[in-house]
Amino acid sequence: MPSAAPAKRSFKQQMLQAREDAIIRAVNLLLAEKGFEAMTVDEVAAQVGIAKASLYKHFPSKEDLAAAAMAHLMGQAQAFLDTLPEASPPLDKLRTVVRWTMALKLGGEMPSLPSQNSTLRATLVAHKAYMDGLMDVSDRLGAWIEAAQAQGLINPQLPAIAVLYTLYARACDPVLEFLKLGGQHSDDEIIELVLSTCFDGLNAR
Repeated sequence: MPSAAPAKRSFKQQMLQAREDAIIRAVNLLLAEKGFEAMTVDEVAAQVGIAKASLYKHFPSKEDLAAAAMAHLMGQAQAFLDTLPEASPPLDKLRTVVRWTMALKLGGEMPSLPSQNSTLRATLVAHKAYMDGLMDVSDRLGAWIEAAQAQGLINPQLPAIAVLYTLYARACDPVLEFLKLGGQHSDDEIIELVLSTCFDGLNAR
């Protein structure tokens, strides 16, 4: 028996969802540009074109705003991983993921990570969608790292968790911005340069 079609959302529900999507996009861009500590709720409201009181109806705090944007980004990461061919070699998958994160960073769409003492950290830890997404992404990348180590393509002496954090760090690598500010390389060239230092190292071949 065919399953029932999902109930159609009302116009009001669609409008509310569109507004939340716009808020999350604005927060994501501000987190990428300024970071959590420097971002203000007033700036978010101004970018979306709504009153601050209306913004608080959707998200009750600055921390909740940022957590929603980070959870959205994690969902994007999961969706991107889903597009990778299952038969692709593990190392190729890892390079593709790191390339994608660096492209987001250079495009001004990668939120800056909160500082260790940021109030956002506690909110993120308590945010189920964000934590579930983070664990899923980490588990998949970790499996590919271990597979690449078993193939002798990544140093097997390195703990997989250290390799994972190294790859995550490329998403906020200041080298990307330094090279971009230098104006001598295109974004694609910068990504390939940093990919080479990350995966191939600095030793002469």
